[in-house]
Formats: sequence, structure tokens, C-alpha cells
Amino acid sequence: MSTSTRTGGEWLEAWDPENEETWDRAIAWRTLWITTFTLTLAFITWFLPSAIVPKLNALGYSFSQTQLYWMAAMPGLAAGLLRIVWMVLPPLLGTRKMVAATTLLLFFPVLGWGVRVQEPTAPYWELMVLAFLAGIGGGAFSGFMPSTSYFFPRRMQGTALGLQAGLGNFGVSVVQLLTPWLIGFGMIGFLGSSQMMQVAGAQSREVWYQNAAFFWIPFIIAGAAVAWMFLKSVPVKANIRQQFDIFRNQDTWWMTLLYIMTFGTFSGLSAQFGLLMNNLYGAGNSEIVRGAGESAQMLIDGYALPDPVKYVFLGPLVGAGARVLFSPLTDRMGGAVWTLISGLGLIATIAWTIPGLTPDTSSAEALQSGFDRFLWGMLLIFLFAGIGNASTFKQMPMIFERRQAGGVIGWTAAIAAFGPFFFGVGLTLMSPTTFYIIGIAFAVMCVGITWWRYARPGAPKPG
Repeated sequence: MSTSTRTGGEWLEAWDPENEETWDRAIAWRTLWITTFTLTLAFITWFLPSAIVPKLNALGYSFSQTQLYWMAAMPGLAAGLLRIVWMVLPPLLGTRKMVAATTLLLFFPVLGWGVRVQEPTAPYWELMVLAFLAGIGGGAFSGFMPSTSYFFPRRMQGTALGLQAGLGNFGVSVVQLLTPWLIGFGMIGFLGSSQMMQVAGAQSREVWYQNAAFFWIPFIIAGAAVAWMFLKSVPVKANIRQQFDIFRNQDTWWMTLLYIMTFGTFSGLSAQFGLLMNNLYGAGNSEIVRGAGESAQMLIDGYALPDPVKYVFLGPLVGAGARVLFSPLTDRMGGAVWTLISGLGLIATIAWTIPGLTPDTSSAEALQSGFDRFLWGMLLIFLFAGIGNASTFKQMPMIFERRQAGGVIGWTAAIAAFGPFFFGVGLTLMSPTTFYIIGIAFAVMCVGITWWRYARPGAPKPG
């Protein structure tokens, strides 16, 4: 890794993590923990709409299912586009400026959602803009991960990047887990008044949905301040043109497909899990909820509508946990074998879940059985996607030289961040069953690539 002549309090001199005698572990691990904290806030911001959008109509809005799918998909579209920008920032800005400025930018979409959720008066286009700005949190990933990779030797990058990405991914679960609790009480009077939330089959209840956003603002401000005060930067020499030489390497494209299979699945399902559950087994399914006048609704006897807010955090939690727990195993055994296991697991679990995508409304027992299959199948999909997220990030530093590895990590993350967008579009244009069958076909292709290029005996690029 070549370094430039930039020096000063922010810039580290003669930084070589492969040299044990001069490598400063304290700086490396401090960088990891600070950037992991801020990356967690970024993921919270990115997936804040996924915790709010399923409840917008219950708060008084009247959007169609298609409009809600598009709104939940918009942060994914934004993140994919913005990651292409963020992937070139580490060598240009350095870790300190990039992390501090990015964290501060999270303030704006979080504030906007907190304001606009209080009254059902915001036009659709404005909420779509806020959903797009939430994608800044997703864009951050392609800058944070490569910059952190500069601080650690290759032998530790599976663990270091797995910890950062995995703990950062927990931000998805955190925002979805805490939202039901945060909205249940008034925090501080000046944060706004309460709303009445009406859910099919249940009584109206008083909520403070702005808390789901406003709660994170102090942490965002603190994270930006800590990053500015305590982070350093590695002076990597690479302009934008030099960084784009990764596209002449065929492994850039193969690893992009593999990361779409793993992180694309994780992020896409994380964003759409709540809406999918609501539209299949909840109040969004008109065959389950039948109108009985304007003021009441009749449910299939004996069937309790699931509240998506109580379940959606479980998938990202499983996926993020798998990424953290399996990262040390990828350092020990190599990433390719675990990417292969991830792909095979995704094929099996997607196929097992498909029958649960067609609810049987003949009885409450049949509905409950279908819901159980859907829920457990989704959690297993998240598990194998998380394993693949860990293993692919072990492969990239082993396949590419250090400067290129950072660019490839940023690029593959950028494309896979379109997951929420592609899942939203796919579930809008076709049935969930058709979309999942396409997912199986894609995973089969990725398993073939993994075996031939990386995992078989004598593979060209074992890693």
C-alpha cells in the first residue's frame, strides 16, 4: 500500500499494519470501535423508514400498498447510489473527516422523519425525499469499511471487518426492536404531541411515533464529535481514476454477484420484512381482514393478527449475529468454504419458505401454521445471508492487493445496497412466490461461481 506525503496531527506516517514491530494496535482498535459505533447509527438511520412506513396508514395516512413498497425501497436505491460516491472518499478525505462529516449528515433525515410522522399531512413526495436521505446511512458503509481495512493486517481483516459490519448491521435490529418501546410514552413535552394509532382488529392506542427518530439525535451528534476528536487517517495514495482499476479485474464482478446474494438478501429482506408480513398475514391481507362497516373489522375466528413491529427486528438480529460469530471462523478456515455453505443454505431455506408465501385462509389453524413457516423460513434465510456476509468480506482482502481490496469492498457493498430497492420493486411487480423462485435461481448461479472460482481444490483464487 503506497502512502502520500500528507502528514500532520490527523495523518499517520509510515503506517504498515503488516509490520508487527511498528503496527500500533491501540490506534487500529480505537478506529474500529469508533467507526463501528457511528456505522451502527448509520444503519439505524438507513432502516428508520422500515420501522415507520408499515405504520403510516395506521397513523392517519392513506397510501396504497404499492406506494408503501416504493417508500420502503427508496433508502435502498439511495444507498446503492451513494455508496458509489462513498467508496472513493477514504483516500481523498481520510477516515477522520469522512466519518465525522457522514455521521453529522445523519441528523437531517432523522429530524425530518421525527417531524413528519406527527401529523398525516406530509405529501408523498416529501416522505420519499426523506426516505432517500435516510440512504446516506447506507452509503456510509462503502466508505467506513475500506477505511477500517487500512488499519489491520490481512490475517485479522476477517475478524475486524466482520465485527464492524456485523455490529453495524445490528443497527437494523436496534431501530426495529426499540421503536415499539420508544413510541409508547411521551419523553419530553417539546418533542411533540401524541398520535392515535388504529390497527385492524385492535383498539386505538396513543403513541408518540416521533420518539422513534428523535431518540437517536443526541447519539448522532456525540458520534460525530467523538470521530472528529479521536480518529486518525491513513494517507493512502489513490485518486479516483486509480481506484477504478478494480473494474479490469474479473474477480471484482464475481465477488459483486456473491455479495448481492448475501448482503443484498440481508438488506432487502430487512427493509421489506414488515410490509411483507403485514400484507401476507396481517391487516394488509383483505382475505383475512374483511370490512364490517366503517367502524369495525371482522377477522377469521381464532386468528390473531401479527404485529410486524414485534417481529421485524428478529431477522436483522439473526443476520447480524451470524456475521459477527462466523467472522473468526472465516479467518481460521478461509472465506470461500463459508460462502459456499451460505449459498447452499439460502437455496434450501428459500425453497422451504415458499409455501408460507401463500396464506391458507380456510381456517385459523391453517393461517397460523403458514405464518409459523413464513417466520422461521425468513429467519433461516437471514442466518445464511449473515454467514455469507462474513465470508465474502474475508475473501476480498485475500483475493485483491490492499488498495484494490478497499475499492472492491466499497464497490460490492454499493451494488448490494440496492437490495431494499430491488426487493421493493420485485414485490411490487410480481408475487412473492415468483420473486423467491428467482432468488433460488440466482443463488444456484452464485454457488456455481463460488465452487469453480474460489472453493474447489485447485481453484484459481482460493480465499
